[in-house]
Amino acid sequence: MSGVIIGFGVIASIVVIGYMLGRLPILGPGAKEVLSKLAFFVAGPALMFTILADTDLSLLASGPVLVSALSVALVAALFIAVGAVRRWGVGRTTVGALAAVYVNAGNLGIPIAAYVLDDASLVAPILLMQLLFLAPVALTVMDLSRGEVRGFGPVLRRALGTPFRNPVVIASLAGVLLSLSGWEPPAPLMEPFELLGGMAVPAMLLAFGISLHGGGMPGRGPDRGKVLFGVVLKSVVLPLTAWALGSLAFGLTGPSLFAVVVLASLPTAQNVFTYSVQYQVGENMVREVVLLSTFLTVPVLFTVAFLLG
Repeated sequence: MSGVIIGFGVIASIVVIGYMLGRLPILGPGAKEVLSKLAFFVAGPALMFTILADTDLSLLASGPVLVSALSVALVAALFIAVGAVRRWGVGRTTVGALAAVYVNAGNLGIPIAAYVLDDASLVAPILLMQLLFLAPVALTVMDLSRGEVRGFGPVLRRALGTPFRNPVVIASLAGVLLSLSGWEPPAPLMEPFELLGGMAVPAMLLAFGISLHGGGMPGRGPDRGKVLFGVVLKSVVLPLTAWALGSLAFGLTGPSLFAVVVLASLPTAQNVFTYSVQYQVGENMVREVVLLSTFLTVPVLFTVAFLLG
């Protein structure tokens, strides 16, 4: 579990620095928004482009990936159903569902896959699924939920065109096309994207840390019910769903089943907080889900390791 501890330590250190930047307004009052926009429009797309351009897309065809995808779909559908009944609004429900299923497969998933599962490549399909399908669909829905366009024809054109106006989706599609082409660009051509992509995770973590200043204790604000519901779905229901589908429906056993459940146990990714800031919806709710699910990850992982490892 040393990889888990190291991964959490790195994340916590940068979040603490962000929190101190919030207490000492060195970067000014708009630092959180600037860092979030940097991650959303520049660094995040560059990171996604480099990841997808260098990934074997055939990994998406495996059984464990199908289990993960179905688990995500079921849990997201549960959050959406409750949000519809309680009338939380399309934008808030969408970003809440994303917070309940979008796992930190990058800066936490990679070390956990390497040190707990002994194979860092196991996290690649989760990254692909989130970058290619989950994020684009959610961002498109949040774009359309703004209600700036009315009428069936305009709404249909907006729905079809929205993905191609979103920098995250555009970069992901470009990376997929490059991967499918089989062409390996020369290093000098890719290096600017790699440098920009290297800013994505630190920018997200710093913005998240800044947002914690003055935010109060998590789970006690007006979004308390939504936060607790999202955390329970992310930290308990998603791993249980992955286990049930993997073992009972797909017949997974041993290391394959263990890997699926461990990856489902990862906390909510900071990407979701960046999206909530960009769309100005559910920021406090997402921040608290990210924070609480991160705190719960270690005991959840130890429980999974004890039961299945």
